[in-house]
Amino acid sequence: MSGTTPSRSRISRRTALRGVAVAGTAGIGLTACSTGSDGGAAAAPTAPVDLGKADEVPEGGAKLYKDEHVVVSRTKGGDYRAFSTICTHAGCPIGMLKGTELTCNCHGSKFDATTGKVLHDPATVPLEELSVKVEGGKIVAGPKA
Repeated sequence: MSGTTPSRSRISRRTALRGVAVAGTAGIGLTACSTGSDGGAAAAPTAPVDLGKADEVPEGGAKLYKDEHVVVSRTKGGDYRAFSTICTHAGCPIGMLKGTELTCNCHGSKFDATTGKVLHDPATVPLEELSVKVEGGKIVAGPKA
């Protein structure tokens, strides 16, 4: 063997730092698209859920119940409707309600909290409607409510 050493490929400090930055950004993006805070998939109620006082939902408005993954709206006539707040695009829990407009944190889909209809893509399927009733001044929503 001759006395020469094989040439090594060198990575500049700038290139290495760029790689770290890109990997970190990708990780943030993946976290934003995850479905549950504990790594499990978020889900709509599978049994009736007591959501509290019915008069907390304003007439002509809506209230978001983040922990239960439900939004309840109330018409001016006093009728209630409930929808799952699991986005139909990628299964992310919806965490933002402004007026009667729900916005999914993951990809920006928007839904009408009074009808469940899609207002802005990427979602194309409306939210799942849930049964809802008022008993003793309290809202109960979910399957077989």
